[in-house]
Amino acid sequence: MTPLLIYPLAAMAEIAGCFAFWSHLRLGASRLWLIPGCFGLIVFAWLLTLVPTDVAGRAYAAYGGIYICVSVVWLWSVEGVRPDRWDVIGAAVTVLGAAIILFGPRSA
Repeated sequence: MTPLLIYPLAAMAEIAGCFAFWSHLRLGASRLWLIPGCFGLIVFAWLLTLVPTDVAGRAYAAYGGIYICVSVVWLWSVEGVRPDRWDVIGAAVTVLGAAIILFGPRSA
């Protein structure tokens, strides 16, 4: 799998896992929501280990930008809140930053 597939999948797993906890703790959903929440967070952590990089910090830094972008998509598609221009601009800037971190030339 490539980082272009891994990162969005990891973001969806993390957001879904955290949203399950949010649903229980903030929205009064059943404690049973914590089970898929834990599963989502485990899947998220596992997916990040598949990123082809020698150092975890670089994988996490690049992931942060993708996470923000996918969070804005979640905001719109799951929570029904249309992103405003600042959400879109901010997400675009972070994706650019993630691309620089992930694909920038490295010296040996």
